[in-house]
Amino acid sequence: MVNVMPSAVSKLKTLILEHPEDPIVRLTISDVDDTRLAFSITLESDAQTDDEVHECDGLTVAVEARSAVRMNGIILDYEDAGGFKFFHPDHGSDDLPGIVSLN
Repeated sequence: MVNVMPSAVSKLKTLILEHPEDPIVRLTISDVDDTRLAFSITLESDAQTDDEVHECDGLTVAVEARSAVRMNGIILDYEDAGGFKFFHPDHGSDDLPGIVSLN
């Protein structure tokens, strides 16, 4: 399960208001190389049939099926200065307060 900080929930809701035809937040992860990962956030009209779909404070988040296990425990945050950021709990993100879990 992905954990979403309130700031990320708020920003995603704002983006959806700007693009009401795409109300689903879809998250994916892929390998860039042996040591780097690429995370993707897209707004889509519908979840894919095999996506893992969660509700979070009025936000519908779909995690790509092949990414779901790898996204487990990942924290999604947002800051105006830096945009969206993904954190892995094993790499120093335990101090992030106010995490909203997708369920």
